Amino acid sequence: MMDLKDLVRPNIWALKPYSSARDEFHGSASVFLDANENPYNEPYNRYPDPLQWELKERIAELKDVDRNSIFLGNGSDEPIDLVIRAFCDPGIDTIVSIAPSYGMYEVASNVNNVEFRKVTLTPDFELDAEALLEEVDEWVKVIFLCSPNNPTGNSLNRDEIYKILNNFEGIVVLDEAYIDFSAEPSFLPELKKFPNLIILQTLSKAWGAAGLRLGMAFASPEIIAILNKIKYPYNVNVLTQKQALDLLNNEGQMLEQLRRIMSERIRLQAALPELPIVHKMYPTDANFILVNVGKADSVYNKLVKKGVIVRNRNNVTLCNGCLRITVGTPEENDALLKALKSL
Repeated sequence: MMDLKDLVRPNIWALKPYSSARDEFHGSASVFLDANENPYNEPYNRYPDPLQWELKERIAELKDVDRNSIFLGNGSDEPIDLVIRAFCDPGIDTIVSIAPSYGMYEVASNVNNVEFRKVTLTPDFELDAEALLEEVDEWVKVIFLCSPNNPTGNSLNRDEIYKILNNFEGIVVLDEAYIDFSAEPSFLPELKKFPNLIILQTLSKAWGAAGLRLGMAFASPEIIAILNKIKYPYNVNVLTQKQALDLLNNEGQMLEQLRRIMSERIRLQAALPELPIVHKMYPTDANFILVNVGKADSVYNKLVKKGVIVRNRNNVTLCNGCLRITVGTPEENDALLKALKSL
């Protein structure tokens, strides 16, 4: 890895961050007259912990990482945006990613006026590390990878990911939003080995809390400090912090829901190939299945009329004719199969 100072934008490195009232006081007190808060309407009148320490303590315990290696944001989209703002000079630097993959990497790059280069996966949706590294030049600061990948569902080959980590001196962001559904292990234990690695996870998928909008980034304490430096002071609200903590303290509920989803995924993987309308079903390590139905636009519109909404990926690289189907409840999956059989 290059020296962190050489990777971070000079203005960000020199930036003196905003210091909130809650940053400046640490400890217990009974009278708070420092933040111009309304003294009534507890607890919503008080600003939230800007660094979410109680929540991070629980996440650190669950993930077996240091709490100083955790950044919490408004969904994963916030750390995606912050990484670009921290490391990429607009109009100068470049990001490299894979296609097809999660669309927000490119959107965030465009918003920040940073060039975004896409390297197409193999026809089997595999990562070709050498092809990706060939796109790297002196202006490439960040590589975005997603594993298990969205919308393909497969986990990227670990050896190919290691090749990138071992041969790229910039920042590698590995999005593991769907890792809980995969038999492949997380790269979290590799954080200390690769100081340029940032791992994204979320409460939106396996934890069933997309409405909370809580994303997690894991990286070296030095990188986390940079992200904390440029985030908005109170980026995770009181309600989200409290509800997320309650959720994380009930891991058993998540594991039971995960078991049900995995069971239904197996059922769909057995049933979908039997349908004449399904031309091909792709392997998945996520909570969704990518299927080729030929005339995807037509099939999608017919499903909509039957009240079944899936994601049309027909216009995405390598996904011509494909629909992405999320694994639902048994009743929702029954409705899906019934609708597909009737087409």
